[in-house]
Amino acid sequence: MELGMIGLGRMGANMTERLLQAGHRVVVHDLDSAAVARAAASGAFGAASMKALVDELRTPRAVWLMVPAGPPVEATLNALLSLVQRDDIIIDGGNSNYKDSVRRASALEPKGIHFVDAGTSGGVWGLREGYCLMIGGSKQAVDRLRPVFESLAPAGHRGWAHVGPVGAGHFVKMVHNGIEYGLMQAYAEGFALLHKKTEFRLDLAGIADLWRHGSVVRSWLLDLTAEALAEDARLENVRPHVADSGEGRWTVEEAIEQSLSAPVITLSLMERFRSRDEESFTDRLLAVMRNKFGGHEVKKT
Repeated sequence: MELGMIGLGRMGANMTERLLQAGHRVVVHDLDSAAVARAAASGAFGAASMKALVDELRTPRAVWLMVPAGPPVEATLNALLSLVQRDDIIIDGGNSNYKDSVRRASALEPKGIHFVDAGTSGGVWGLREGYCLMIGGSKQAVDRLRPVFESLAPAGHRGWAHVGPVGAGHFVKMVHNGIEYGLMQAYAEGFALLHKKTEFRLDLAGIADLWRHGSVVRSWLLDLTAEALAEDARLENVRPHVADSGEGRWTVEEAIEQSLSAPVITLSLMERFRSRDEESFTDRLLAVMRNKFGGHEVKKT
């Protein structure tokens, strides 16, 4: 089928490439003209503006947004509103907050424009392996987009699902990312413990590879961990700073709103915050308190 793609970062460019390989016609636009040129060299139709993109697509249109969550999505959507028309579909494939997706769909509904939220997982491996797609929206809109989802997914019959109404796609992706935080933290803590037991001279890369085969903790994350440790087992040149995309925060906020205990996900988020505090006042104060009540040594800088 035919699709417009707005946003040609790492995900958007690779998704465009995968769609082109599947035989779809993709019209692309990005603020970076070089990114548009690269996509055009692969077979996409490069549009210099959003208006040019919309004009190039046959009606009813389908336009996929692959831009950062928050203000960039809002600005792109507002710019599109004066260009699209009744029965067109706008898909947000980024990591938007599901509440924003529900709000946006409600604003588009009176205009007869369909909104689909597609939680997209797969990262830089998606081009080769396919993307896991968690899709929210009306059955009518999702059915129209089926050829696109089947081409982006690892296989036509698996790796994508219509999980519910608008908002459900980004909600499921949010929880998916929260779980990811907890899994990553557990692997990191376990391997840190192995690393600390120096008298055993453990081969961390070898153990990671061992666990990939038959173990109950095997996973794609473990595959990637084994690869990283094989490249640099001591990680001496890696700064201990872990960012977060925001979805872990939203997962914790949702747990609080639902009065649901989610301690592992919550603590993994807190650990990411902690990793960024290079001048930790908390730890300094803890050291001083130990000195005051127990006379424990305070190490000076």
